[in-house]
Amino acid sequence: VQVVESGGGLVQPGGSLRLSCVVSGVTFSSYGMNWYRQAPGKERELVASIMRADSNTHYADSMKGRVTISRDNARNTVYLQMNNLRLEDTAMYYCNAARFLGRQEINYWGQGTQVTVSS
Repeated sequence: VQVVESGGGLVQPGGSLRLSCVVSGVTFSSYGMNWYRQAPGKERELVASIMRADSNTHYADSMKGRVTISRDNARNTVYLQMNNLRLEDTAMYYCNAARFLGRQEINYWGQGTQVTVSS
């Protein structure tokens, strides 16, 4: 299984980025997809989720109104559109594919893509 993120980079405050994550080796549509982030010295936190079945979405309060998560099951890809970025959004952003198989939770993680917001 491969989970590969892309789209990170350096952006000025107020700018936008779109992160992409391609998943291979599993049936993508069977997985809920999540974006997490981790800043230096901080715990990893959930940014956004999109369900597998009905594509319902969930967002962290800190990013509501500034991010949109979407998925393209035909391309095995999940996206995170981030707008009006702030200095505090600087972090490594990770893509996560998750599902339950019976009682067992299965998780796959990417290596992350760095987002740096700086003037």
